[in-house]
Amino acid sequence: MHRNKDLYLFLEQKAKDLNENWYEQLDKTNSSGVYASTDPETIHNLKLQNYEFHLHFFRIFIEDKEAFEKDFQEWIVATARDENHLSTPTHQIIREFMITRGQHLDLIREFYNLNRATVDQDMFELWNREIIKAFDDVILKFTEEMHHYSNRKLQAQQEMINELSSPVILLNDTTALLPLVGDIDTNRAKLILENTLRECTEQDVDLLFIDLSGVIIIDTMVAQQIFYLVDALKLVGVETVISGMRPEIAQTAVQLGVSFNAKTTATLTQAIRTSNRISIK
Repeated sequence: MHRNKDLYLFLEQKAKDLNENWYEQLDKTNSSGVYASTDPETIHNLKLQNYEFHLHFFRIFIEDKEAFEKDFQEWIVATARDENHLSTPTHQIIREFMITRGQHLDLIREFYNLNRATVDQDMFELWNREIIKAFDDVILKFTEEMHHYSNRKLQAQQEMINELSSPVILLNDTTALLPLVGDIDTNRAKLILENTLRECTEQDVDLLFIDLSGVIIIDTMVAQQIFYLVDALKLVGVETVISGMRPEIAQTAVQLGVSFNAKTTATLTQAIRTSNRISIK
């Protein structure tokens, strides 16, 4: 059993000095992100996070494993999702964990030297092993949380970019334009289909111009998705006109045997002019 209330109280009393010593010795010139910040608020938050880390970690000597991990998890999630830590290289964060681990091991040795009469060598070594194992677990969980959270943010941002890059623009009460620009991969094509159907239904559109003049390449899957989009729009009562199809895209569609089942024009201007819904001067 590694738990020891006297050790916990000894460590807790050292937490503030430990925190200040860590920041004073922090190599700010060879660091970036949160560790190199000169912003007073960022520095304050960093010190607070580090101080709270000590308080959480030291409870390993008074709590059972389940309670310790549950309590610590809140700190791990909050700090790993902190924007300043997310902008800091992972290897630098791991380095500071390792430095802090060394501080904790030094304090364990200090307590042991002060209490040799009541603490034997086996207990001292057990405490060291618990410290090292717990730090390894925290480092792993922290970096995993950073990785997963960063990936979720990137995915959300990409989905927002995809959604914003395929807007349905109302031209009048019942007519709209879908201008497509840039590369369209399979995932983006599926999002375009979903977003367009939803927006056309919500905005009561019955004529949609789909302009492809900003699209350079369309592969088999993307061509198929556009075909599905035209057919799906037809099913919900939306007529489509496709404009701006480049010759190479038209050639690809013919080779693939894909028929869009929609009226096509060379340019968006021609598409609008052929419609009696909108007048162009």
